[in-house]
Amino acid sequence: MLKSVRSLLATTAVASAAFVAFAATPALAQEESESDLSVSGNVAIVTDYRFRGVSLSDGKAAVQGGIDLAHSSGFYVGTWASSLEDSPLYGSMELDIYGGWSGEVTSGLNLDVGLLYYAYPSKDNGVGPSDIFEPYVKLSTTVGPVGATLGVAYAWDQDSLGDEDNLYLFADLEVGIPSTPITLSGHIGYTDGPLAPEYLLGGTDKTAIDWSIGASATVLGGLSLGVSYIGSQGPNVDDYTDNAVVGTLSYSF
Repeated sequence: MLKSVRSLLATTAVASAAFVAFAATPALAQEESESDLSVSGNVAIVTDYRFRGVSLSDGKAAVQGGIDLAHSSGFYVGTWASSLEDSPLYGSMELDIYGGWSGEVTSGLNLDVGLLYYAYPSKDNGVGPSDIFEPYVKLSTTVGPVGATLGVAYAWDQDSLGDEDNLYLFADLEVGIPSTPITLSGHIGYTDGPLAPEYLLGGTDKTAIDWSIGASATVLGGLSLGVSYIGSQGPNVDDYTDNAVVGTLSYSF
């Protein structure tokens, strides 16, 4: 799910910077805030919400969207949400809240480090815990039309994970086709922990590999169309862990 997802520390840093600028030079405060802070957002309709190869919408369409606030220093905060197949444990909506820092650490190499909180505000409170905290680190680079990312996300022992930890390693590759609006993409991920599909279904295997290949195209301004073929290792359950073609219609602003 990168899907780009984000801490009180980041919020405090942004607020403090804005306060100092305002106190020092009131006449320039608005100009600096306009140039130093940026807001971006996105909305999307997907034919299936797949998270690390597993469908969280029971093979059905989902509505998604998010908004980010970024500072020129590299700090950012944001939130993203998706509709889910309604269940007592997760409810009908996932709400991700995240914060972190992103920037170039050496020529051509970018670092993104942050903390992601998965929340399920519409769940049945009588059922066990489901919210998860997950720090992440990503390194990315771009060479011509090719972009590559390596990342790790680690959720420490939490009640929602059965007092176990979960490790996720992943690699993403994107290739823009010159003189066209088309971008090809590939992804592979490795799970070690209680979020592995077989273990979620009551099995004993806590490891799994998920993957996807896809293409997207910008068709009008911020409007994009995409299609991906997504699969995962483990039990083949219809509308849950089976290989699937997923379509996306999204708009970024």
